[in-house]
Amino acid sequence: MEKLRGSLANYQVELHAYVLMSNHFHLLVATPKGNLSEFMRHFNISYTAAYNRRHRRVGHLYQGRYKAILVDQDNYLLELSRYVHLNPVRIKSSHGGSVGERIRYLERYRWSSLPGYIKAINKQPWVQYGMVLGQIGGGRKKYAEFVAEGMERGYDTPWDSVTGQVVLGQEGFVERIKGRMGDPGAAREQPSAREFAAKSAAVIMRQVCRRLSVKENEIRGKRIGNRDERAAAMEMLYRHGEMSQAAIGKLLGGLDYTTVSRERKRLRDRVREDKNLGIALAEIEDGLRHK
Repeated sequence: MEKLRGSLANYQVELHAYVLMSNHFHLLVATPKGNLSEFMRHFNISYTAAYNRRHRRVGHLYQGRYKAILVDQDNYLLELSRYVHLNPVRIKSSHGGSVGERIRYLERYRWSSLPGYIKAINKQPWVQYGMVLGQIGGGRKKYAEFVAEGMERGYDTPWDSVTGQVVLGQEGFVERIKGRMGDPGAAREQPSAREFAAKSAAVIMRQVCRRLSVKENEIRGKRIGNRDERAAAMEMLYRHGEMSQAAIGKLLGGLDYTTVSRERKRLRDRVREDKNLGIALAEIEDGLRHK
């Protein structure tokens, strides 16, 4: 925490939420100066050096580079803060089964910003609470209820909605960020930028539905109708959306990734039998390439 506070001050980075776990940590930060790389480099190097001195070791401490995701504040900040704060009790069997027991455990968990969100007396001067609390009416009681509701009723995992592994936001936000990516040639050298340049799922679904004359709700869910159309959507999402088969299954109504794999294979067999279907797929691809 000492090294983190020092890096926050040095680089004028705002910390809105955090949790430290035994083998990883999450930081929810804003970088008004656009200096995330410099901030994280300083923090990771200074902490690694201190850890190595303390434990009389040498070499790398982390397995790889940190993962950074740009967040649509208006639509995802509140939900993401809850996800971060629930990390210590994410395994259902840990720390008691009831919501009350887990809330009490989280209140006592010292390596998290949550205690300051629940009770003002626990505020830490280096954490900015206002932005998140402002999205729920500004009250700590409401935020505590929001966290408890997530444990009781379940909550979304924000990472399932990440585009290109680097942006978490609704379609309009994603498209605005794409417009600021700069030189398209840079994407060839940066895997995350290349994946971000992939078409959004919404664009792909509209293109598939328009060309195959089907409504989007007709190819979502565990249904047997419109198999070719649904398989076409799976294939286009995989090819042009840079989505995993598990993510495609979830998008299309909670399908298992094995179902997606099987339907994609079946589509390839169908294309050999049905020339019109093959032509339709080619036209969809052509349309996506020129969007």
